[in-house]
Amino acid sequence: MKKRWVNLLRVLVTAGALAFLIWTIDVGKMLDELRRVDMRFLLFAFLLFLVGLVIRAYRWFVLVRSLEPTIPFVRLLHLYFVGQFFSTFLPTAFGGDVVRALELTQDTDSSVAVGTVLLDRMTGLLVLFAMGLAVLPFSIALMPPQLAGTIVVVAGGGLVAGALILQRDFLLRATRWLPPAISLAGEGPLARIHVAMTSCGRRAVVSAFSVSIVFNVINVIINWLCARALGIELGLGYFFAVTPLISVSLLVPSLGGWGVREMVTQTVFASAGTEKGTAIGVLLGLIGLGAGLIGGILYAIEGLRGLRRPS
Repeated sequence: MKKRWVNLLRVLVTAGALAFLIWTIDVGKMLDELRRVDMRFLLFAFLLFLVGLVIRAYRWFVLVRSLEPTIPFVRLLHLYFVGQFFSTFLPTAFGGDVVRALELTQDTDSSVAVGTVLLDRMTGLLVLFAMGLAVLPFSIALMPPQLAGTIVVVAGGGLVAGALILQRDFLLRATRWLPPAISLAGEGPLARIHVAMTSCGRRAVVSAFSVSIVFNVINVIINWLCARALGIELGLGYFFAVTPLISVSLLVPSLGGWGVREMVTQTVFASAGTEKGTAIGVLLGLIGLGAGLIGGILYAIEGLRGLRRPS
């Protein structure tokens, strides 16, 4: 029942966002922009997206290896592509991160699987937030004050929240009075997950942050390439500042980010025109679909191999 309500929420959010976009833009003009896309930039962006998946899988491997050294990198790379499939193609409550964690429970304890997936995602976002805030002063003249303020709130708030999550002793004291099921000080599921997140070790976490720098530079370049494919020539620094908002939009419950992502790109690239701004989000979505298709093929092959195994 709970999954059904989450699925319904995703559908409603996506439908509402798409309806708003159709109401605010000239769809025909946006389609014309997409027809004139420079495929060289788009193909390069797609290839970089695949490279980014490999780098993110390695970041996850660094964290998992510190707790469960027997799991090979190839296994985690496979799960990253499969997770991309579930995130982009299926209207399900099981997002890509959840699928990765569920699949990894076949190889290790559930708290290790969930904890490393969360820490993997968190290190990427924290580095992206820090990059955005560092570059913002050099790009603030190119954006309205409201957009700059939103970046400060989202990125700054994310950094504060992430720092608190990594402070194990502080959270143990702060949640000690909560019921055992949700307290981080007891033996409940959340407590075990938090122990896994904070037990990876300083070396593994620092390595994950270092890998996140490489990935997020690639992530920013992908957004920049999609804009260049549409003839938008904003400087790369501007994309470092606004990419945190684009990435956070994908965390909103929706069907593959459709609608929500385009609303954000329409806003942050308003200077290029609402149709071009929306088209950037569409191109990013199509790149994700292409990578998700590869993950779906891998998932199907894995299923066929399982059917062929003797019982």
